[in-house]
Amino acid sequence: MASSVRSRPLAWGFLFALALLLSALPASAQGAPDSPTLSVSERLEDRRYVTTGERAYVVGTEDGRFPAMGFHTRGEMGGVWSPPIKLLDGIWFGVDGEWLPPAERFTSGYGYVRMELPGRDGLTITRTDFVPDGLRAALFGLTFGAETDQSLTLEVDAHSELMGAYPWGETSPSQKTYNLEDEVSVEDGRLVFHERGTPPAENALPHDWAAVVGSSLEPVGSDTGEGFRGPQDPPEDELTVCPASPEEAPDRCDDTAYGKGKGGQLRYEITVPAGETRTVWFAVAGADFDGESPADAKAAAIEEHEAVLEDPEALLEEKVSERLALARYTSLDLPGDRRLERGIEWSKQNLADSVQAAEDLEIRETNAGENYPAPEGELDRARFLGAGFPDYQWLFATDGEYTAFASVAAGQFEPIKDHLRALRDVSEIDNGRSGKVVHEVVTDGSVYFGSNADPGNTDETAKFPSAVALVWRWTGDDAFLDEMYGFARRNMEYIFRELDEDGDLWPEGLGNVEREGMGEEKLDVAVYTIRGLYDLADMARSKGDRETERWALKRARTMERRFERAWWFGREGATQYADSLRNPENERVFQRHWIGATPMEVELVDRKGETVPGLASREHGLAALRERELACYTDRFGMYHTGTGPTEAEGGNPGPSCDEHVSEVPSERNIFTLNTAIMAVGEGNYGRLGEDQQRHYTGANAALQLIPDEQPGAMPEIAPSPNYGRSIDRPFNERAMVLQAWGAYGTIWPVVHQWLGVRPDMGRGELAVVPQVPEGSSPISGENIRLGDGSVAVSAERGRNAYRTTVEPDVALEELVVGHTLPRGAKVRCVRLNGERVRYEVEETNRGKEVLVEAGTEGEQELVVRTR
Repeated sequence: MASSVRSRPLAWGFLFALALLLSALPASAQGAPDSPTLSVSERLEDRRYVTTGERAYVVGTEDGRFPAMGFHTRGEMGGVWSPPIKLLDGIWFGVDGEWLPPAERFTSGYGYVRMELPGRDGLTITRTDFVPDGLRAALFGLTFGAETDQSLTLEVDAHSELMGAYPWGETSPSQKTYNLEDEVSVEDGRLVFHERGTPPAENALPHDWAAVVGSSLEPVGSDTGEGFRGPQDPPEDELTVCPASPEEAPDRCDDTAYGKGKGGQLRYEITVPAGETRTVWFAVAGADFDGESPADAKAAAIEEHEAVLEDPEALLEEKVSERLALARYTSLDLPGDRRLERGIEWSKQNLADSVQAAEDLEIRETNAGENYPAPEGELDRARFLGAGFPDYQWLFATDGEYTAFASVAAGQFEPIKDHLRALRDVSEIDNGRSGKVVHEVVTDGSVYFGSNADPGNTDETAKFPSAVALVWRWTGDDAFLDEMYGFARRNMEYIFRELDEDGDLWPEGLGNVEREGMGEEKLDVAVYTIRGLYDLADMARSKGDRETERWALKRARTMERRFERAWWFGREGATQYADSLRNPENERVFQRHWIGATPMEVELVDRKGETVPGLASREHGLAALRERELACYTDRFGMYHTGTGPTEAEGGNPGPSCDEHVSEVPSERNIFTLNTAIMAVGEGNYGRLGEDQQRHYTGANAALQLIPDEQPGAMPEIAPSPNYGRSIDRPFNERAMVLQAWGAYGTIWPVVHQWLGVRPDMGRGELAVVPQVPEGSSPISGENIRLGDGSVAVSAERGRNAYRTTVEPDVALEELVVGHTLPRGAKVRCVRLNGERVRYEVEETNRGKEVLVEAGTEGEQELVVRTR
């Protein structure tokens, strides 16, 4: 008989305890800012790291090196960037004629990283990398600790690669022809790299780019030339070069077929008295301008360089202080799941790490890299959550729409508002007022996909109104709703005007999964369209737009009524929903893709404004979730992209209930953290919070941060999985992202919204708090959960025959409903609010039996529900 996959092997208990120990060590005790940390010491040469600010970021390996990495422009996605341009391939340090050996220990802190480097007798060396927010510069600090008097010569190599974020390596045009030669000089003790000109491509604009490298110290010597890559300069004359094409690539290389940079070295004399430490800071700063601009990129980069070196320690203290302030929002106490609690703390930092900004974006439609037309318009500034580092650190629709849930639950309202504004602004420039949402926008303004002429992605247009409604409900920001409402309305109008050719209300077009053999109408598109219509209706009701409210509700209710009959596959051994419908007969196509969990994952706000967890009927939702827990869909680290057949699953034949239906596509046993997050939220919507249910998936995503394949604390794009393997074992040019924002949806949201039951409607001044506590997790609590211009504190616990909810709002409310979710079979004996018996309502939902009471809107409110 088939059985569910267990949460984790016994060895994980020890590893998790070790991770907690490391994270608990105060960084101040180790000579760095006072923030929680996580450290690793093994295979640092194989692990990537990223440290970011809003205007720049650094990607390298945790041993302190900068090998070629990434695939969009093959091998060029690492190094030092200040979007929309790359500045350096890397920076390297040496002492007394010998390059510093690889780091022995790597540590992630809040807003910075640190490496412990081998020193010499009487000398210790650590390196701290961070990027100040708001400045187009990265800082690298070498701290020397001396037991005896030390005098040394410090050498610094830097190699430039001034290159635009777009085009990529294999687009038309390609960076192979688009990239221009850099120039290098030494000016006032700094290395200055400069690129000015017009690329040899139709519609290319002239540009002026610069990067500056140096310290506040005066160098005693310098050189410039072609190499200067520190220990990555091999003894031969030529570097190991990654070819432009993926074929015949070495496992590791230092430059690429696209490279046209220059190098240089600066040398300094340093003394460190016995018993003291000394930190020497180096800055890499950059600037870019349109070639027709009167501004001078070199002068601007030098100005930025001088500014960032005025007081690096103060900038680092400011950075860490800001990150600690973010950490104080949504302060959770989960005694039954400390791993998840700790993972959420790092997810807050991941979200902050993902915030990027770019200026003067030239919006142009590239048709998936086939075209390079003249720009359609310019966007002065875009601030957004970059999807993933190092290859997806730009503006995406689908990523941000999922990440929005984690952002509001973590109290990080401002970046997700700006993300949605940026999507709207680019879409309006590129697609006019059609209402279609662009898919992918590079930091120079190139729209890679999602223009009116492109076939998708329909789901992103459907999800946009829901993201706006979500942010409005948590922030209560009516001005934001006013600003976004017209575009959100046009989103849904576009879908039914342009993408329902057969008039059956199921939109055509691409969704999240794009695989051969799928029908024209995709499951996730249908699911998110229903939710989007309900959310549009809810916003229209608030705006007094009765016509739109009626239009959206009519379609939503009709689609919801038809949903089960149209989409439930439920035959040939598969208790699942079809992945797509094939026209003209709406033939159900089942291929086992992860989108099969979306009918359980979505939450609807119905015509009465009440929250409805899950679109799927309870019978079908439970059946589909149970099957998804089996080994043909789920592994240790989460849910596969595309499930297996009965003989493919790990551990032998999982049994006749596990998809006897033979799919027309092969399995893809790659575990994306988003897929796992979708499953985690779906399980919570149907009250399945057990160790082999939701907590398997929340725990899997959190574990990836605490016992990482690459950077400690960072949730990756893809987990270790049978087809993908492990990132740490793959070539640097063939890896998933070391940090991907969307996975936090599967940890923060289930705890805050489902376990603690926080359901705000702050646009109307209303709040419901209806917890559901997992067995073994009691009591749980959350403080400083941000709502509107205030916050709320919630605690919840379950006993054998008693359920307690305590709510303390610190925000102005018109209405507060306090409740608790019981098992469906529970019999309520009595309900007390603040010690007094009260009237209550009971709502049967997919989660269970919700007991609801109207409470006072000020002061602590304690609800106790006792059962028979």
